[in-house]
Amino acid sequence: MLRVRKLTVHYGPLPALKEVSLEIQRMEAVSLIGPNRAGKTTLLLTLSGILETTEGRVYFEEKDITNLKPSQIVKRGLLHVPQGRHIFPTLSVLDNLMMGASLQRDSKAKTHESLDWVYHLFPRLKERSEQRAGTLSGGEQQMLAIGRALMGRPKLLMLDEPSLGLAPLFSEIIFESFKAMNRQGLTLFIVEQEIALALRCSHRGYLLKNGRIIREDSSSNLLGSQEVKELLSF
Repeated sequence: MLRVRKLTVHYGPLPALKEVSLEIQRMEAVSLIGPNRAGKTTLLLTLSGILETTEGRVYFEEKDITNLKPSQIVKRGLLHVPQGRHIFPTLSVLDNLMMGASLQRDSKAKTHESLDWVYHLFPRLKERSEQRAGTLSGGEQQMLAIGRALMGRPKLLMLDEPSLGLAPLFSEIIFESFKAMNRQGLTLFIVEQEIALALRCSHRGYLLKNGRIIREDSSSNLLGSQEVKELLSF
């Protein structure tokens, strides 16, 4: 579904990513792990069209999407839940979700189907549908950010640090929802600092360090690897 070939990205004169290559198959859940400032967020921003590549190509469903506009990439079904949530705090929960639905020109029936799915994954959002989004807890706001993306009917959903700043209970709820999404056929690409949490809900993982992919393996093998043990010890 997604192929990245020798992707290099610069911030000014400095390379943030160096010849990164990876693949994600349809219906896979794949994690991208690594230390802080390894380039993980940069990769997602580049795949989303927010940052431009210096070299390399990105293919989504066998079509070249390198340096397309973010709006064009979203319409193809590649959606990104950014770090920090970025909800609309003065709008209601329901209005935030409907903003996500506006990404696709779906029928009312499909929109209601998407809304039912989001409410099934996150019952708290249904309970708080008329509440202003800015008054939600941090965990609820993260659910809302994910739910809003799901309303856009993604083919591949990219998530940047979904557990950041959350209590362990909310992190567990959200990562359990990822397992449910994947079981129902949604392809996931998860960038996450809580390495064990991410690998336990993914099939494979890539380890990024200093802007380069240094290892790709099954999640179980990565969990037992010396490289990951060293990351977990910090």
